[in-house]
Amino acid sequence: MGKGGALPDGVIRKILLSYAYVGVWIFLSFTVIVYNKYILDPKLYNWPFPISLTMVHMAFCSTLAFLAVRVFGLVQPVAISRELYLSSVVPIGALYALSLWLSNSAYIYLSVSFIQMLKALMPVAVYSIGILFKKDGFRSETMANMVSISIGVAIAAYGEAKFDWWGVCLQLGAVTFEATRLVMIQILLTSKGITLNPITSLYYVAPCCLAFLSVPWIFVEYPVLKETSSFYFDFVIFGTNSFCAFALNLAVFMLVGMTSALTMNVAGVVKDWLLIAFSWSVIKDTVTPINLLGYGLAFLGVAYYNYSKLQALKAKEAQKKAQKADEESGRLLEEIEAGDGMGKKNDSQA
Repeated sequence: MGKGGALPDGVIRKILLSYAYVGVWIFLSFTVIVYNKYILDPKLYNWPFPISLTMVHMAFCSTLAFLAVRVFGLVQPVAISRELYLSSVVPIGALYALSLWLSNSAYIYLSVSFIQMLKALMPVAVYSIGILFKKDGFRSETMANMVSISIGVAIAAYGEAKFDWWGVCLQLGAVTFEATRLVMIQILLTSKGITLNPITSLYYVAPCCLAFLSVPWIFVEYPVLKETSSFYFDFVIFGTNSFCAFALNLAVFMLVGMTSALTMNVAGVVKDWLLIAFSWSVIKDTVTPINLLGYGLAFLGVAYYNYSKLQALKAKEAQKKAQKADEESGRLLEEIEAGDGMGKKNDSQA
């Protein structure tokens, strides 16, 4: 430590880098959400084709990932067998496609602020699906916390000025599919010791998403687009939008890899409040006091959930350290006893 209790340069650099990663992630996540809303909203850019937009994203990400892995060799591919690909990657790709499709569709019917409030249900969905798949155990305290989050979101929905049942169903469906995808990643990939960085994830998953999305696209959006003679593909709009989506995947990896998942959760809360403020002040969406009251209650529930996870993680790490220390002590004791035994043997021979 430097003079006057100043922090070492290395620690300061690490803190500044952490803030930089948080800032980049918040900016990109904020940009992608607002950009998607701008493109899909009938009152703004007026291109209400969420499947097509998601397919553009996946095609762009697939192309860049393929170039990075196969052409330029910037990232080494992970060895995945055909059986593992079909049993693990394909289901995850299908869930990801459904999640993106429904979440992008919700922007047509709901405000940005209300969508962020509904996303507060993600811990509830992850925990409930984790119990269903026996990945997590039922705990009454955690379930009470999940109920408090749900009540907060229900209050926010009750206070929504432009409530749309179809939009809410779409967003809740997106949350359910995304939560299932996260649980399936733990079950299918993590349990088998496979770790994917964002490039290799997109390399394997994005083509699956593209294939799955093409089926509903042929029947739902293609006939409408075919009849829309006035439409032309704006490479600037869709190119920059797709690049932001690709960059967001990299930013997620950098943020979690260089800091922690908890840091990302805290940054997500900051991003949500910024989006709510932006939605109210710039887009002119109506945000009522009941909205804020309900989301505030849900926010407190999510904050407590993250705090509980942090405490559990600390306890687990402390247990691992204590176990490691016990093993090292036992090994040292065995070495000492072995040394004493050899000494006694030499004495007897002498």
